[in-house]
Amino acid sequence: MHVRIVIAAILGWLCISNSFAQSNTPKYSNEFLAIGVNARALGMASAFTSVAKDVSAGYWNPSGLTQLEYKYDVSLMHAQYFAGIANYDYLGFATQIDSVSALAFSVIRFGIDDIPDTRFLYDANGALNYDNIQFFSASDYAFLFSYARKVDLLGGIDIGGNAKIIYRHAGNFASAWGYGLDLSASKSIKQLNLALMLKDITGTYNSWSHNTELVADIYTQTGNVIPENSIEITLPRAILGASYQFTIKQKFGLLVAMDLETTFDGKRNTVIKSNTISIDPKMGIEASYISKFFIRFGAGQFQEIQNFDRTTSTVYQPNFGIGVKLQNFNIDYALTDIGDQAETPYSHVISLKLGFDDKK
Repeated sequence: MHVRIVIAAILGWLCISNSFAQSNTPKYSNEFLAIGVNARALGMASAFTSVAKDVSAGYWNPSGLTQLEYKYDVSLMHAQYFAGIANYDYLGFATQIDSVSALAFSVIRFGIDDIPDTRFLYDANGALNYDNIQFFSASDYAFLFSYARKVDLLGGIDIGGNAKIIYRHAGNFASAWGYGLDLSASKSIKQLNLALMLKDITGTYNSWSHNTELVADIYTQTGNVIPENSIEITLPRAILGASYQFTIKQKFGLLVAMDLETTFDGKRNTVIKSNTISIDPKMGIEASYISKFFIRFGAGQFQEIQNFDRTTSTVYQPNFGIGVKLQNFNIDYALTDIGDQAETPYSHVISLKLGFDDKK
């Protein structure tokens, strides 16, 4: 029965992704969900699909929730992007149901706050009045409900899935609700971990509603097109991950991980691309000492850019991270774009994680 369910889901996902790729859907949708959570993962350039075995697995790979170290796992993360203009926050909770299953709940918010609304900067007499400026926020929210279970398939694998609700709004001007599903599976062979994450397997539909009464006059005066209510579809994508854990002289450890993220919406600026699919590789390394102190490096977002002399070169985003584990409490920090390969400023990411069991 489990075999039929998994095969049917994968075949259905492939058919859906192919049909979406042929339709008029945006190439980039709900991109705030592609940023990632957990400073440990971001320090490894998001090469984390096969590594996630804590509460953050609810985002990276829900099947990893079966490997929770503690009965309960709680995590918080905060990051600032674009020199503090945008704030990115994450809260996750996970718990073991029994010896073969677990569930989790995650909340993600990406928002820009205190945006000035200057529509009424000039009063009825044409005088400039700064007191008329009001402020609003443009925010994206995601609520993830995750479930994972161990099954007797292929010698024993873990499977999991997400049901997610998306809410996006731009002040009182527009808002959208979206719904989607993810499916994942993972397998461990000694120190080797393999994982497959299928995101938005049925497509995530965002239904946009615009309050045109607030902008109709301004848009008409400035020659802009008045927006209409519409449905935006987030296309499926697949992430294949592999990682291997080395032990070096008992006290030292080395974790090497790689992810291959595949999109099916045509050619993107990635290392591997065609008219149908694009593959974006991500690589990460984590060195540890007595499993309590960690240093991390990663590389991702490989892109080809054109120079002023019309030649091309390949750039990437290097990441760095450190972490410490104090019994059941983890503190992690990540710094992205340390090589200044992109135009965006550095991003600092901090996350906290606490695991605990029932009191006996």
